[in-house]
Amino acid sequence: MSSNSIVIVGGGHAGAQLCASLAELGQGSRIHLVCEEPVLPYQRPPLSKAFFKKADEAVQSIRAATWYEQQGIEVHLGDPVKSIDPEKQTVHLSSGKSLAYGQLVLATGTRARQLPSLPTNLDNVYTLRTAHDATQLRTSLESVERVTFIGGGFIGLELAATLQSLGKQVTVLESQTRLLSRAVSPQLSAHVLGIHQAAGLDVRLDSQIKGFAFESHRVTHIELASETLAVECVLLGIGAEPEDALARQIGLRCDHGILVDAQMKTSNPHIWAVGDCSRFPWTPELPSLRLESVQNANDQARTAAQSLMGQTVSYQPMPWFWSEQGSMRLQMVGLMPAQAQTQAVHRPFSPPTQTSVSDVAAFSLFHYLGERLLCVESVNAPMEHMMARKILEQGLSPSPAAVADTASPLKNLLA
Repeated sequence: MSSNSIVIVGGGHAGAQLCASLAELGQGSRIHLVCEEPVLPYQRPPLSKAFFKKADEAVQSIRAATWYEQQGIEVHLGDPVKSIDPEKQTVHLSSGKSLAYGQLVLATGTRARQLPSLPTNLDNVYTLRTAHDATQLRTSLESVERVTFIGGGFIGLELAATLQSLGKQVTVLESQTRLLSRAVSPQLSAHVLGIHQAAGLDVRLDSQIKGFAFESHRVTHIELASETLAVECVLLGIGAEPEDALARQIGLRCDHGILVDAQMKTSNPHIWAVGDCSRFPWTPELPSLRLESVQNANDQARTAAQSLMGQTVSYQPMPWFWSEQGSMRLQMVGLMPAQAQTQAVHRPFSPPTQTSVSDVAAFSLFHYLGERLLCVESVNAPMEHMMARKILEQGLSPSPAAVADTASPLKNLLA
């Protein structure tokens, strides 16, 4: 293989999009895509939702095998990287194959965070990151009535709502005083909590786990501060860690992720990093940022493709996210500051007709720091979300009074 090759390590959304972007630039025959999993890159968001609603629901490939063949891309399935030799610019795979590269891209994603106090390989404790995780869990749930989630993050709440709708008894243990505390505003947290509780989820905030009881490689009880909870099946949803072990082994600069510049280049001139594993420049107030989202993975891959071709580019995203939890579709654009106290402007999407928290309203929350609009959170209001994205992408900060004027459509603020 010529050293002119581009080796992409990672078969997630970032790796798949990088293949597509490079193929559009006529570079398909240069690409080797190395996948740890034995399947082609697939859509990951459905794994916490639609995949569990039907026993025969299949994993959705992002592109068919014939597409990779037509583009001249060589795919190595189920053959993870064993080591990288940056001096010889060679990637060594577990099968014994060696791939020389001119340019290397790490798109290694994340791994599920574990609880140090909980042994691994327990028969009734699961995480959800991969298609294998989802398939194994779906099979196990056929004989399970009660499911206990540790962690109230996006993936956990998506799956919890799905399983509750399928008739499972679901308990969510969240260590913080509100749901989604690192990602959304207190106002949205309160709304999400109310909707889930009204739907029948047993959500317990400020749940401090003191210990576990085990029997025959299974967790049987979780000891909380005020009670001991019997459990049948446990789902860990306490976040993810960047998969940067390979980067650290070869001396790349890392800090809770692989550090890259605005062109997705690492500290090695022949190596790039994209997706959930990368940490990129952001603002003077927040010098670097790592995002876990399909949008970020795809956008970084497009930037990296241009950078790999020698084009001058700069990754300056406007982050946006979405989550489907039962009857709620949450959409966020911009970033909520971790510490600063913001002013929230509530904008009804339509005149309210119900007052019960169990009725999922459609609304948006515009968050200001002083006169500056920082982010917008929307619930069941996709058009308002799209308008909010355009407003923030254009660097606009309409006044709170203008936003609060529900008689005027948001598109008028773009005029």
